[in-house]
Amino acid sequence: MSGIQIPSLATTKTILSAAASVAASAVLIRTMVNEFLPHPMKDYIFSFTSSFFTRFSSKLTIVVQEFSGILPNEMYKAAETYLSTKISPNTRCLQVAKQEDSKGLEVTMEQGETVVDFFQGIEFSWKLVSQEKEKSVLNRRRNNNYITVMHETKFFFLSFHKKHKDKALTAYLPHILQQFKNIKQEEKPIKIYTGNYENIYHGMTMDMWNGVNLDHPATFDTLAMDPDHKRSVKEDLERFVRRKDYYRRVGKAWKRGYLLYGPPGTGKSSLIAAIANFLKFDIYDLELTEVRSNSALRKLLVGTANRSIIVIEDIDCTIDLQERKKEDAVESRGRNNYHDEKVTLSGLLNFIDGLWSSCGDERIIIFTTNHKERLDSALLRPGRMDMHIHMSYCSPSGFITLLSNYHNVDNHPLTPEVERLLREVEATPAEVAEELMKSDDSDDAMRCLIKFLEGKNVEASEENKEEESLEVEGSEIEELKEGKEDKLND
Repeated sequence: MSGIQIPSLATTKTILSAAASVAASAVLIRTMVNEFLPHPMKDYIFSFTSSFFTRFSSKLTIVVQEFSGILPNEMYKAAETYLSTKISPNTRCLQVAKQEDSKGLEVTMEQGETVVDFFQGIEFSWKLVSQEKEKSVLNRRRNNNYITVMHETKFFFLSFHKKHKDKALTAYLPHILQQFKNIKQEEKPIKIYTGNYENIYHGMTMDMWNGVNLDHPATFDTLAMDPDHKRSVKEDLERFVRRKDYYRRVGKAWKRGYLLYGPPGTGKSSLIAAIANFLKFDIYDLELTEVRSNSALRKLLVGTANRSIIVIEDIDCTIDLQERKKEDAVESRGRNNYHDEKVTLSGLLNFIDGLWSSCGDERIIIFTTNHKERLDSALLRPGRMDMHIHMSYCSPSGFITLLSNYHNVDNHPLTPEVERLLREVEATPAEVAEELMKSDDSDDAMRCLIKFLEGKNVEASEENKEEESLEVEGSEIEELKEGKEDKLND
């Protein structure tokens, strides 16, 4: 026991007193620094202190500031959005906001909170920090004098072990950016744009498109299409959007063309809306009759965004599809003048399948027509209209979808009768839907539909009889003519 020295009570008091004195001095020094030193000097002192202690730490810290110069830092916004999905039940304070055009609440970290995330087995710690700085701004109301205002700056501290620096920079942060893009794509409202044709005509390149939110409820589940056709279209769309590297490797522009053809009322517009909702793509509705030249057409199409659908409805009515013959006829009078006066077929083809088609990625071009047979073969070939989708009259399977949509009924005692009539007459999905909407009671609605289809059946029978009668009359007239000719010859 003689070799062991037990500290006396006085020695313990001395140690505690010294520690308290050091702590009080540190608080005093920090207070003096905050109160009396200018911001540049404070930043230098805090930076030097942090750097000194960091040398002895195994942690590495990355600072993600809210702004990069005068521009918003995309990495900051990506981290803010990504971390909102990682908030744990232990989080003590949150920020909640709601934008007018957003569907849900926006939940983010509050200042001083820490979120721990794990990526590929590595721990990453995020802390949100806010700092106020003095900033001189020009006050035009006070003789253009500069005044000092307090400016808040936000940034994240991202901390992790030093040995994972390469993984953080090459894998983790790019992962956050990709997740941010996916989240924003899911949340963004789908818009439909129409061309500001007068601006283009007057040479103004700003605000070429005017857009509003598209709230069309159509989905592939609600379309009155043949199930095999729906499945084929969905599979083609899914294959298209995941083939970015494939299109680049084979040397093709990343675009896809669709032709929707069939009688009016067969759901062509609904299919376009369903595609937009399925892919979360905006729609650009291009009215070719309002475009006055090929150069104006190029400006409009180049002004469309990536991940979008360009729609040209009734293509057989909006452009002279025999342009190539006319161009040859006017070549001697000056081909360039002809092109500047109107949109030509060759001008349209140059954008959808020529050099201009590469000015943008992940674009879908949809043409519609009621008369496919009127279209020029140059438009119909692959590379321009890659997939032709026939929008037919209402089939029994399409009727089942409509019955479920409008009356939430999967089966009905009168269904077999409706299906029989639909096999005998031609009725569009729009006509069937209109009859189903005439009553909230499914029984009454079905009776209205059957009466309507029976009426169309009678009309079709009478038309067939008239056609047969005309054919008979025509054949009799031909026989009389032949008889007269024979008598004359005799």
